[in-house]
Amino acid sequence: MPTDPTLLATRGLSGRRIWAMFLRNAFVLRSSWPRLLELMYWPLVQMVLWGFVTMFFLQHSSWVAQAAGVLISAVLLWDVLFRANLGISLSFIEEMWSRNLGSLFVSPLRPYELIAALMLMSALRTIISVTPAAFLALPLYDVWVFQLGLPLIAFFTNLLVMGWSIGLLASGLVLRFGLGAESLCWLGIFLLAPLSGIYYPIATLPDWLQPVSWALPSAHVFEGMRAVLFDGVFLYERLWSAIGLNIIFIGLSSLFFLLMFRVARQRGLLLQQGE
Repeated sequence: MPTDPTLLATRGLSGRRIWAMFLRNAFVLRSSWPRLLELMYWPLVQMVLWGFVTMFFLQHSSWVAQAAGVLISAVLLWDVLFRANLGISLSFIEEMWSRNLGSLFVSPLRPYELIAALMLMSALRTIISVTPAAFLALPLYDVWVFQLGLPLIAFFTNLLVMGWSIGLLASGLVLRFGLGAESLCWLGIFLLAPLSGIYYPIATLPDWLQPVSWALPSAHVFEGMRAVLFDGVFLYERLWSAIGLNIIFIGLSSLFFLLMFRVARQRGLLLQQGE
């Protein structure tokens, strides 16, 4: 039975088709700066964060033995910041994934009302995410994070508001640049991790980097947490610094989101969200 040479060529392995598909994905990567940033970002952040952790442990080896529970408490408070950010950004992106933004804003819904709803949803998601881990830390590691007492409420609230600020900033960028920028919802929060002093004091950072760290509310929160657990002292100056910075952060991030919404509406992006 005769066989069509063209049919044989299509059934066999084709280097041209492989190369064409490679180029297709390479062009997508080349045209999307968030994807390029993400490729370099994670190894760099991991190296910087755990490099500082290692430096601190080498210089203060007795610190771990004196207060091992500080690490668990730091992890739980860090997760508050992380989940608060995702509670905003993921709730917003889910509307984009379902292509529901146009339908939402055909209704009387206002952008600032959406921001308020996202904040409430973020608070709910954060509480649901962190509470089981906080209770499980007691039987597993003999760490009771609620021993922080009333300062825990201050720490939780400040990290929650900071997470909202980062989430609104990331959501605004996704609204402006499309779903190709959705990885920024994870990139932004981890960029601040080495500067927040989660597992080590801010003094561990290089001198030139410490002023940048002190400009973050999270740095004041984690320094305050260590003061409570190590010395039993609540540093009110850290609390007021975190509150003041958070007021600035949440105000600027809300204005940025509203500006990006205005740009998206003017350019018709609410109905055409893609890569």
